[in-house]
Amino acid sequence: MSANERRRAIIEVLCQRRYDTRENLASEFGVTKRTIENDVLALSLEYPIYTVQGHGGGIYVEKNYKLDRKYLSDEQAELLEMISESLSGKQAEVMQSILKTFKLQKHNESK
Repeated sequence: MSANERRRAIIEVLCQRRYDTRENLASEFGVTKRTIENDVLALSLEYPIYTVQGHGGGIYVEKNYKLDRKYLSDEQAELLEMISESLSGKQAEVMQSILKTFKLQKHNESK
């Protein structure tokens, strides 16, 4: 399995489980914990995954993220939010539903 194939498999596993440990992923994919750390670092540049250190720590994928779902970029979301300020009534409701559906909620925004 190539590094790209393994990374794709890791993000698929994380999207199903929502959380895992580097130890478990290393064992599952037959690589070292350091390799998993490198994979997670590479994946975090493209996907909304993050790590937590200490007791209860591990590798997480954002709560609302679904693999292969298209999301707005930050720039697109900011533009739509700016436009939505000028809307009212049904148009404002529709714009808010678009933002809610397609704006990726960041970890600290989802609390």
